[in-house]
Amino acid sequence: MNRPISQHRTLQPSGPPTQGNGQQQGHARLNESFDAIRHEFDAMVAEVALLRGQRDELDAKVAAQVTELTKIHQSFYDLESQHNKVRTQYDDEVHRLRNELHVVRQGLQPHPPVGPGSIGIPGPAGPSNSLPGIQIGAGPQPYNADPYYARDRERDRDKEREREQRERERERDRIDRERESDNRDRDRERPRADSRAVDPDFKRGLGDRDPKRFKQDRIKSDRPGMTPKLPPPPSSSSSTAPGGPGLPPSATQSYPPAGPSNPPAMSEPPSHSGTLVPITPGSNSFPDDLDIHNVPPEFKKEGSDWFAIFNSGAKRVLDVNLVHTLMHESVVCCVRFSNDGKFLATGCNRTAQIYDTKTGAKTCVLVDEAAGKAGDLYIRSVCFSPDGKYLATGAEDKQIRIWDIQKKRIRKVFDGHQQEIYSLDFSSDGRLIVSGSGDKTARIWDMESGTSKVLTINDPDSLNNDAGVTSVAISPNGRLVAAGSLDTVVRIWDVETAQLVERLRGHKDSVYSVAFTPDGKGLVSGSLDKTLKYWDVTGLMPGAVKSRKEGANGTGPVNGPGAPGGVLRKEGEKGSPCTMNFMGHKDYVLSVAVSHDGQWVVSGSKDRGVQFWDSRTAIVQCMLQGHKNSVISIDLSPAGNILATGSGDWQARIWSYNTL
Repeated sequence: MNRPISQHRTLQPSGPPTQGNGQQQGHARLNESFDAIRHEFDAMVAEVALLRGQRDELDAKVAAQVTELTKIHQSFYDLESQHNKVRTQYDDEVHRLRNELHVVRQGLQPHPPVGPGSIGIPGPAGPSNSLPGIQIGAGPQPYNADPYYARDRERDRDKEREREQRERERERDRIDRERESDNRDRDRERPRADSRAVDPDFKRGLGDRDPKRFKQDRIKSDRPGMTPKLPPPPSSSSSTAPGGPGLPPSATQSYPPAGPSNPPAMSEPPSHSGTLVPITPGSNSFPDDLDIHNVPPEFKKEGSDWFAIFNSGAKRVLDVNLVHTLMHESVVCCVRFSNDGKFLATGCNRTAQIYDTKTGAKTCVLVDEAAGKAGDLYIRSVCFSPDGKYLATGAEDKQIRIWDIQKKRIRKVFDGHQQEIYSLDFSSDGRLIVSGSGDKTARIWDMESGTSKVLTINDPDSLNNDAGVTSVAISPNGRLVAAGSLDTVVRIWDVETAQLVERLRGHKDSVYSVAFTPDGKGLVSGSLDKTLKYWDVTGLMPGAVKSRKEGANGTGPVNGPGAPGGVLRKEGEKGSPCTMNFMGHKDYVLSVAVSHDGQWVVSGSKDRGVQFWDSRTAIVQCMLQGHKNSVISIDLSPAGNILATGSGDWQARIWSYNTL
């Protein structure tokens, strides 16, 4: 039932509920939070704007620097172009003056320096005494025929070529920069000693080494598996003092190089039977531009990364093979076989290694942990005792260490040298060891007592003041000590008396290596003059001339009656003559050795090659190329036909050679 409208309740307007104090506080806090967020956002926006401004400023600076570098680069090229232009003008002027001088020397009237008709092209006109290419008084010549004015056209062409070259160089620089990041990582992985044995002044001391020269000598393109190329002959402009950790410094005095046009002086061979006849200079070397690909197959042998070339002018009687490649962690300064030929010792930075010759396995590593860790410490000489129990090492710290190989411990240390030790050699009975040093002395050490006899060099007629001893050798009978030195002289002392008995002169540059023949009658020396020499020392054998009284004090007469036990030589009588010259290396001869049967003389050189020579004729039989840097050290096994080579390419290699 419907109610009347008057009976319904009146609808009251509704409004927001009454807010309490809690709700008001919540709203206030929310507003405060929003305000804080707004302020933080504004601060971050300001900071971002600041950073953007800094970035833009840095970008502007970088752009300015790049622009400046570009300007410098362009200035450099402009200067180079200007330099080339000035050099061209200078060369032209020098050429003109030389022509005028030549005309004057010929008694002719010099031509005017400039002007059409003063210099003309060759032709039928002109006096009969005119020089080729120069006509005097021939009358005016057309502009195009005038070489003087032709220079302007040539210079324009030079400018165009220089512009093109600059464009190519800019493109090359851009590509190099892109590759720089990749190369930087690879370069960091390669230690600095990469090529320290390229040059022979490692015996000057590490402080004198030039790292820039080492960097230039790196051989980055050489890779195993590629056929090595013959190195080009050294140019005269690059004959700077050689350097690296495997070799002594060259003598301070320069000497003319030995070669076909300037053969080393040779003494007449003695008249006794079995005389070694000198060979004709210039007929015993491979050509400078020899290409292995043009060598007939019967005169070459190739491996994966080595090759041997045999002398086509001599009957081939030798075969060579690579047996082992021994990788090292630095330059290999020295290699030496044990007396039985079963082991090979090598010396490099801070360590000496011993390898099994047959298997190539490393059997021993000798490191003196007590040595200072700062800088390098290259082992420059190693030598086994005759019984094979001990290994002597000579290093840059002036000490000789005698190692017990089985225990890998130092048994004795010999101190006394004042400079680096470059060479060691045991006597055949093992009682004595001889050392050579840059302090201009050799020493004979007694293995038991540790005492030494000092063999000094104090020649009043020495060619220069640098007579550091680079190599020593004891004769097979243990009676003589030979030493090569930087002053080009090979000296021989008597072991028992420590008296100088012979000076061998003939090399024109520093002597880096000496080796006696197995019978003790000959001595082979290798020098920076790129030659080897054979010296007949039979006159120093027992019963012959014995004495030159220059020993511990370096004074006294030479072969005079005042020397105890000396024999007075007759006037004009020769001592130990040079009877053979071995010429054929293209660069310094750094190491020499004689085979156990005396048939072969072998030499290693800075030209990266090893050469086998017939010891009776000095004719080269074979040239072996298997290293990518200087062959610093070689040794021939006393017990078999095995050769070892050590190089600046961080490798030692063992080779076999056989007579066909």
